[in-house]
Amino acid sequence: MKEIAPGLRFTVEAAVGEGDTALALGSGTLRVLATPRMAALMEEAAWRSVAPYLEEGESSVGTALHLKHVSATPVGMKLRVESELTGVDGRRLTFAVKAFDEAGPIGEATHERVVIKEARFMEKAEGKKAVS
Repeated sequence: MKEIAPGLRFTVEAAVGEGDTALALGSGTLRVLATPRMAALMEEAAWRSVAPYLEEGESSVGTALHLKHVSATPVGMKLRVESELTGVDGRRLTFAVKAFDEAGPIGEATHERVVIKEARFMEKAEGKKAVS
C-alpha cells in the first residue's frame, strides 16, 4: 500500500431505478431508494477513493458501516454520494460518507475498510467451504 493520508475524497453519482428500490431488494414494500442500495453506493465511493493508492494484488474490504437513512428518494431522482477518508491506522481506513438527492441530504455514515492481500483473503474465504 502506498502512503494514504486523510482527506482523500470521491463522489459517486447515480439515478434511482426500479432495481434500486426497497421493493426490488426485499428491504421493504415501497418504490423508494433501498437502504441496502444506499449502503452499497457509500461503500463504492469509499473504496474508489483509495483504489489508486493500493499495490497490485491489494484491495480493500468493508468491515463496518454505521448508517443513517433520513429521507426517502423516489424512482427517477438523481443521487450523489460523497466519501472522505478521515482516518488511517495502518491498514484500517475510516471514512465519513454523505448521500444526497436533488432535494437535499438523505443519509450519512461512518465506514471502515481494511486493506487486504486479495489472494490471501480469497484463500481464507474459500477455505471455509472445507469446514462446512
